[in-house]
Amino acid sequence: MKKLVIIPAYNEAKSIVATVEDIKQNAPEFDYIIINDRSRDETRRICREHDYQFLDLPLNLGIGGAVQAGYLYADENGYDLAVQFDGDGQHDAAYLNQMADYLTKNDCGMVIGSRFIEKEGFQSSSARRVGIHFFSWLIRLLTGVNVTDPTSGFRMCNKKVIRLFADNYPKDYPEPETTVRVIKHSLSVREIPVRMRARTEGVSSISPGKSVYYMFKVTLAIIIEWTRRYS
Repeated sequence: MKKLVIIPAYNEAKSIVATVEDIKQNAPEFDYIIINDRSRDETRRICREHDYQFLDLPLNLGIGGAVQAGYLYADENGYDLAVQFDGDGQHDAAYLNQMADYLTKNDCGMVIGSRFIEKEGFQSSSARRVGIHFFSWLIRLLTGVNVTDPTSGFRMCNKKVIRLFADNYPKDYPEPETTVRVIKHSLSVREIPVRMRARTEGVSSISPGKSVYYMFKVTLAIIIEWTRRYS
C-alpha cells in the first residue's frame, strides 16, 4: 500500500524538523509531504536545507486549503491512505502503523486518533473540552455515531475519503464538518486511543476572541452538512 503523511505547515520553523524526523524514525513505510502554507518564517528554507518533500503554496490558504492540497497530492499520486499530521509536534508518529492496520483490517473510511478514550497525554484546556464535548454530542445526535474527539487533526483516510476531500474541503475549522461528511457518505468513522503532546512551538489558530465565532460556525456547518443532499 502507498501511504502518505500530510503535514500542513504555517510558521512551523521551530518544530518542522522534529516532526519530519519523528515520521522517518517511527514510520519509515510512510511517504510524507509538507504543505508550506506561505509561511512567513524560515519553514521553506529549512525544508530546502534538509531536502524535505514539500509543496510551496503560492498564497496563504489557511488550514483547510493546505490540507486539501495534501489530499489532492495524495489522489493524483495514487495513495491508498493518507493521514493528516500536525507540524507543531502534537502528534506522535509511533501511532501511524497502528492506525493504518486498524483502518485496513476494519475497512474504515476514516480513523481518528482520540485523546479522550483513555484520557492520557495532553487533554487541551477545560474551555476547549467543553466545545469538543458539545460537537461530539451534536454529531451523535444527528448521525448516531459516537466520536469522542471530533476536532482531532490526527485523522487517517482511505482512498474513497481521499477523493472526497480532494474534491471539496472546508476552508477553516474543518475537522467536525468533514467527520460528518464521511458519515453522510456511508463510510465508517472509527477512533483509536492516542496520547497527544502539548504544542511545542507556535500558537493555536483558535484564539479566545475567535471562540464564539468558531462554535457558531462549526455548529452551523455540521447541521448544513448533515442536511445536504449528494447525487
